[in-house]
Amino acid sequence: MTEIKYNKLINEKSPYLLQHAKNPVNWFPWTEQAFQKAKKENKPIFLSIGYSTCHWCHVMAHESFEDLEVAKLMNEMFISIKVDREERPDIDKIYMMVCQMMNNSGGWPLTIIMTPDKKPFFAGTYFPKESRFGRIGLVDLIIKVKDLWNNHKEDIINSSERIVFALQDINLESPGNSLNETVLHNAYEQLKDRFDDEYGGFGTSPKFPTPHALLFLLRIYKRDNNLEALNMVEKTLKYMRMGGIHDHIGYGFHRYSTDRQWLVPHFEKMLYDNALLAFTYIEAFQATNNSQYKDTAKEIFNYIIRDMKSPEGAFYSAEDADSEGVEGKFYTWHINDLDKILNFEEMELFSSFYNIKKGGNYLEESTRKHTEKNIPHITENLNNFAKARNLSLDELKTKLEVIRIKIFQAREKRIRPHLDDKILTDWNGLMIAAFAKGGFVFNDKNYVDIAEKAMKFILEKLKDEKEHLLHRFRQNSAEIIAYLDDYSFLIWALLELYESTFEIFYLKKAIYLMNIQIDQFWDNEIGGFYFTAKEGEELIARQKEIYDGAIPSGNSVSMLNLLRLSQITGNQEFERKADIISRIFAENVRNNPSAHAFLMTAVDFAVGPTYSLVISGDKGKEDTLKMIESIRTEYLPNKTLLYRETEKDSPPIDKIANYVEFFDKYLNKATAYVCINKTCKPPTNEVQKMLEYLNPTRV
Repeated sequence: MTEIKYNKLINEKSPYLLQHAKNPVNWFPWTEQAFQKAKKENKPIFLSIGYSTCHWCHVMAHESFEDLEVAKLMNEMFISIKVDREERPDIDKIYMMVCQMMNNSGGWPLTIIMTPDKKPFFAGTYFPKESRFGRIGLVDLIIKVKDLWNNHKEDIINSSERIVFALQDINLESPGNSLNETVLHNAYEQLKDRFDDEYGGFGTSPKFPTPHALLFLLRIYKRDNNLEALNMVEKTLKYMRMGGIHDHIGYGFHRYSTDRQWLVPHFEKMLYDNALLAFTYIEAFQATNNSQYKDTAKEIFNYIIRDMKSPEGAFYSAEDADSEGVEGKFYTWHINDLDKILNFEEMELFSSFYNIKKGGNYLEESTRKHTEKNIPHITENLNNFAKARNLSLDELKTKLEVIRIKIFQAREKRIRPHLDDKILTDWNGLMIAAFAKGGFVFNDKNYVDIAEKAMKFILEKLKDEKEHLLHRFRQNSAEIIAYLDDYSFLIWALLELYESTFEIFYLKKAIYLMNIQIDQFWDNEIGGFYFTAKEGEELIARQKEIYDGAIPSGNSVSMLNLLRLSQITGNQEFERKADIISRIFAENVRNNPSAHAFLMTAVDFAVGPTYSLVISGDKGKEDTLKMIESIRTEYLPNKTLLYRETEKDSPPIDKIANYVEFFDKYLNKATAYVCINKTCKPPTNEVQKMLEYLNPTRV
């Protein structure tokens, strides 16, 4: 029996690094030892960055990194380093910027070749083993780099110096006047120009969910009663729910759609996508009272609770697209598979509603031929389908649910996709925010309990001896100094948890973490937050982000957090820092505001009207509960909500927001205090009057 040889990744915690621990490539993790060895042996660094649920990362690994010929060449020529982009987004962001500078494109796997002092001179993404169709293969690339390193090293060094200089010279800061209402309308017009009128979403293919663009459009609808903005949101949410990007059998959403119609997804499931989409469907429910949006959010939560929640209550990171080496195998169906599960009547009903076909219902992307596999998706309105079959809506839903459970139970016997079970503070923050929001809006204590348990885990387990946050937890070990996103997303979650529980602890912790964030990440010379802490590892550049990509940027979320905290506490320094964030990136943002959609939600809050609501009343009393109940389903994105317990002599909220200490019950009844743009309305005991203050368009 051949003894398995492991490289230096075997002692790492990252599932992605461990996937490569048996490679014949002598991989190192990102450590000083690797760079010192490269200097000593006069070898360049081969840096490969990916993540455990990345399909093309798997392909490149199988083709090349598991191949003895490639490994021999790499081991002779390079010191090879593997990085998990989800563990070390600081490293990934820098070298992805290099790749985009050099190639006008990027992606994962990310391939960087650099000097032993971390200065890159070559960047690319996926490389096949052998050259084909004009794409250089890894074998030929290594041979070419070997020649350059041995015979033209001075040119390489000079090139790497120029690249680092260009990277450090990229100036995201473009100070100008504070962003105002004009930029909101410009962002809306840009999204409108890119909107797909037929299927929703933006652009053609591949098509991404872009939840923060939808959150922004909901605010444009609220701001201007813009029904066109609302239609863009509703059409997108509707067609995403109907399409194959939505897992109709086990719930949750896949990463993105490879086609315009949302039919064929890239099948991986990410925690952050599902968190942001749940949040979006919740707000859409508030804005429209359409119960289907509520149902969709609850289905996402069902998936997360079932498949993505750790025994301790925190949330795992992702599920792979592949199982048994085939993308989508877990989620797709041959008609014969379904015949074995369903009786004739069930098979006919399911096939008709979910578009299941004998020859398959989608084409293989590479061959453009039918696969004989099916992705369940909907093309017909549920009501119309029920009428055509002389069924009531409830009867149809019951029948389809019985069928879904049968198929789900059969699917559970399949080999599951790989689960990336690391726990990330930032992504957990997003999901905690979604559960807290859902718990409040749907008046579901279970969701709030889940959010609280996850928050407890993060606050207790992901911290260092200074009470600063850490980024990653796995196998009972928390490591890696936290990034800006960890702080900003967790503070967002704490604010949502306060509004869903009125527990002062969450407000205090939000303020505490914001002060640490300012100390560790704020640029005291220009303003704005760096991505890495001042106590973090020094890399070849210290980046500052404002672009809202697959997840919102830390600066965008921080701007909104600062505005909310300023309104809650009366601390004007928080508002001043929010204004600086708006101003230091202003001109870059004005050039392409729709690429900064979450920042636009913060600008919308800053521009106003914003609403401050304080409810004063005895805890648990009917009149207090009635006031709180009345605002659960109201769509009020630009409000802050405080509760003051009037049965206590000195309510703890008074110490955080000292302006509320005189906000007592009026006429001995629960009382609402509403201020609009820092101008206060008369206190009222009447729920209807409170709602009129908060939502003048209702009048």
